[in-house]
Amino acid sequence: MRRVVITGMGAVTPIGNDVPSFWEGLKAGTCGIGPITKFDTDGYKVKVAAQVKGFDPLPYMEKGDVRKYDLFCQYALAAASQAVEESGVVGTLDPERIGTYFGSGIGGIETFSQQQTALMEKGPRRVSPFFIPALIINMASGLIAIKYNFQGAAIPAVTACATGNNAIGEAYRAIKHGYLDAVLTGGAEAAIIPLGVAGFANMKALSTVEDPENACVPFDARRDGFVMGEGAGALMLEEYEHAKARGAKIYGELCGYGVTCDAYHITAPHPEAIGGARALKMAYDEAGGCEDASKIYVNAHGTSTPLNDSGETLAIKKGLGEEAAYRCMVSSTKSMTGHMLGAAGAVEAIACIMAVKEGLVPPTIGYKEPDPACDLDYVPNTARKAEIQLALSASLGFGGHNAYLAFKPAE
Repeated sequence: MRRVVITGMGAVTPIGNDVPSFWEGLKAGTCGIGPITKFDTDGYKVKVAAQVKGFDPLPYMEKGDVRKYDLFCQYALAAASQAVEESGVVGTLDPERIGTYFGSGIGGIETFSQQQTALMEKGPRRVSPFFIPALIINMASGLIAIKYNFQGAAIPAVTACATGNNAIGEAYRAIKHGYLDAVLTGGAEAAIIPLGVAGFANMKALSTVEDPENACVPFDARRDGFVMGEGAGALMLEEYEHAKARGAKIYGELCGYGVTCDAYHITAPHPEAIGGARALKMAYDEAGGCEDASKIYVNAHGTSTPLNDSGETLAIKKGLGEEAAYRCMVSSTKSMTGHMLGAAGAVEAIACIMAVKEGLVPPTIGYKEPDPACDLDYVPNTARKAEIQLALSASLGFGGHNAYLAFKPAE
């Protein structure tokens, strides 16, 4: 089996629109949550979100294309462009050997909402001819492949909030088993619109706390729901020997992937955390484990919902064993970025890679009141210097999807 490494990364997030600024924000414990400014929230129970700030699409696409592409595709192209350019992989491989595995949990919901309004108010002739291409989730991977002439498989993962991890994990397997030599992979989301917020709010998934500093508090007893985020994360995965031969910068190694389904409920996690624990153990075992549990970092799904955080704590205990679970370090970067839905896994994978590379665990900010059901080391409020031999990144999605990725330092 072939080894898989990361040679480029890109990010558009609520705390920075490239990897260096995103990582600096995580290290500093920057809260990217604030009042919703994209629309008037009068009449909404939910008042805050983690919005992307200061995003400029023009460095990544033509001006005329901006109106054709849904915002999730714009975010995807921006993050992907950063990762591809940094990797320097273009021109070193046959285009047929480079794939694009890039997903979204919801896709072009803003386009859908806008065009439905146009149809109802102005009639069918006013629906944009770009409506369908802008809406469909596969268009993010398609646009990236078109821009860079990546002629290998172009496949979107669509597994709700597990999307980013599933896209990366399937890309990893494609390289590991020899189907491709490099894959641009990740996820994007842009669902902070009236319809999106109303839908999540009415199913009681979102926090109704109006104070941005206390709205997303993973593993804290005060947690009452997640905060919506948006953006994109992208990784260039590459076969190790090829990357080494061309002298590429190698951030780290992707060395494990676990994927399961709870087969239990459309939104609630399994009460015994069976699927999550099994996915964690699959990734951990494929990575070869770690002899010293104190050098394991788990970037938790950590949504700040009552059921997720207690269930995920149980999954870590079952997946690693209780002794190791109590010794490892766990944090939720969603406390800073909000829940970026289909982009979450990709952005959190970047956080894991940087944590391993720099020996620093990003914190869980806003943590004040311990919950007896959440009793692990959540690296509260302040980043921590630590040697990390293995990082595990968790993403869980509506429908019972569980996906874990495992990363090790570059050798």
